[in-house]
Amino acid sequence: MRTVLDLTWRLLRGGGRRGMLGSLLTAAVAVSTGLLLFAVGANHAFGVRADADAWRHPKAAAGAATAVEALSTDYVRGRAVTVVDLAALGGGAPKPPGMPRFPGPGETWASPELAKLMRSLPADQLAKRFPPVAGTLGSDALVHPGELVAVVGRTAGDPALTEKRPDNFGLGLTATPTRIAAFQTGAVSPLSETYRFLMLIASVLMVVPLLVFGGAAARLTVARRDQRLAALRLVGATPGQVVAVTVAEAVLTAAAGAVAGAALYGLTVPAVARIEIGGGAWRPADLWPGPLPLLGVLLAVPVLVGISAVVGLRRVVVSPLGVARRETPPAMRAVRAVAFAAILAAFGAVGGSLSGMGRTGITVLLVFLGLAFVGINLVGPWVVALIGRVAVGTARGPVRLLAGRRLLDDPRAAWRTVAGVALTGFVAGFLSLLNPPADDPAGRAGRIGLSAPPARAEAVADQVRERLAGLPATVRVERPDRSGRPGADRSGGDVPVAVTVSGGPAEVDRARTALTGVLPGRTTATADDDRSGDALLADVRTGALTVLAVSFLIAITSAGITGASAVLDRRQTYAMLRLAGTPLEVLDRARRQETLIPLVVMGGGSLATGLFFAAPFALGFGVGGALTLLVCVTLGFAGIMGASALSRPLLRAVTTDPAPRPD
Repeated sequence: MRTVLDLTWRLLRGGGRRGMLGSLLTAAVAVSTGLLLFAVGANHAFGVRADADAWRHPKAAAGAATAVEALSTDYVRGRAVTVVDLAALGGGAPKPPGMPRFPGPGETWASPELAKLMRSLPADQLAKRFPPVAGTLGSDALVHPGELVAVVGRTAGDPALTEKRPDNFGLGLTATPTRIAAFQTGAVSPLSETYRFLMLIASVLMVVPLLVFGGAAARLTVARRDQRLAALRLVGATPGQVVAVTVAEAVLTAAAGAVAGAALYGLTVPAVARIEIGGGAWRPADLWPGPLPLLGVLLAVPVLVGISAVVGLRRVVVSPLGVARRETPPAMRAVRAVAFAAILAAFGAVGGSLSGMGRTGITVLLVFLGLAFVGINLVGPWVVALIGRVAVGTARGPVRLLAGRRLLDDPRAAWRTVAGVALTGFVAGFLSLLNPPADDPAGRAGRIGLSAPPARAEAVADQVRERLAGLPATVRVERPDRSGRPGADRSGGDVPVAVTVSGGPAEVDRARTALTGVLPGRTTATADDDRSGDALLADVRTGALTVLAVSFLIAITSAGITGASAVLDRRQTYAMLRLAGTPLEVLDRARRQETLIPLVVMGGGSLATGLFFAAPFALGFGVGGALTLLVCVTLGFAGIMGASALSRPLLRAVTTDPAPRPD
């Protein structure tokens, strides 16, 4: 083992300044590690939030009950206020999280942010909705630091804890009064579960390109390393020794990159914690996945890089003489295209039914997303070889001919240059249909509604008018239309009592406060609540932009590193072409074309594939989706062009002294 490590170090040093540069480029693994930790940490943080939210969702006691619990959601200044109503049933009531004792009747325990709002806003806009504040909730009771939560103590006979509460939207925003023995732990509310599944999808969209990028980084300067290790094989080194040297070289460099990536992630956690999802920012500690997942990532990344390096050198082990003689690799087989078509056909057969399959549908979708990435990465080199064949056959000048020959001779290397952006095109196409049109909240801000039992709808409307006397508001009962369907009824037969308030947010909050208790246990609902998924959809947009930003960071970094590596790997070829009289401008244009031609074809194909996979779950294709696609296409081309431009000085440097020299 010592001999292998010593030989590895000598090979790293023996390559000279350019050889050392090529090896150090593998430090791009740091980027992969940092972003991989971001995905792992975000999933951990959503799990922490789900656990923190579980106690608010009551579970009926199997035996003797000790308390009654109910849940509702109110709003102030457009922000959600979680209201938990509690009443003890004799002694032994459980202590709620974040509280020193069970709340007594007629008192409120408020989160720090809610207590601050109660003090800053006039009482008729917020504070009068609740009994007097008796204490402040601790962090254990909150999903995030800025959350608005009120725990209200009541008696067991209070109407607020005897009236049934409908869950109009199935997201767990309300819970009917339930007799409990203890506060629920480990359960996931429908809304929390939705966020966790969305994060899993986002992780797949980020992690698969990361793995591809890590593999590309591991194969940096493959041609140079092929030459050196092939020489070792020709002088008698065994395949095992070649593999050992390769693994040692890749793993040592990747281990340093992994540690640097972990440090990079640690430095960015405070900034990441400021991203608001699910109503608020994050606790930085929640974004750290824990020692075991962190250790797992730090160990897995070098191992994957080592495996990728060994796979990239399989020709050296099998046929070192072929490498030394620079033989053209075998042609790509059409089975790659057949496999990709099979993945598309399989998804087309089942994709339409996934949206109605719940958790199973999400799991199947995650599997298909992974297969889609694998399929694109599998068919990519085959398409690049096909493009090269067409380019050579249609060439009318040296630039197109050189570019086509490069694509045809080494389609895998050419594909690695554009793979990042192509895979990002899939992400952009997928997310563009999950980027719903933004509604105009200003048009709904003044609309308030109550769901009343049909027999009491008119009486409730009269009571609402009485309470809103003096406020700029109109009240009407939305009776069923002629077909018998309730106009806006989503609550199991209740009739909506609609209120329209003018005058701005302050008047809306005064109306909310005045209507508190009209229907005990039921909070008023703005039109935002009628589509309570608005906040969720806004978070989907935020998540989509975050995933796209990460994907483009991966893609552009990958393109820059792989492009520079390609120049270094082919420096002898470039030198020979310069000696033969080829102008530098011709070489540079050929280098650009061998990147841009596959990018146009594969980028467009990947984007269309993403649209195909998102079609069964489309939330609408509005201006936001169109802008997403436009920005992605623009950034993709601009990023690749910028990354390509960075390789031009390197091309000039390796051809300044065109005299060939051995490695």
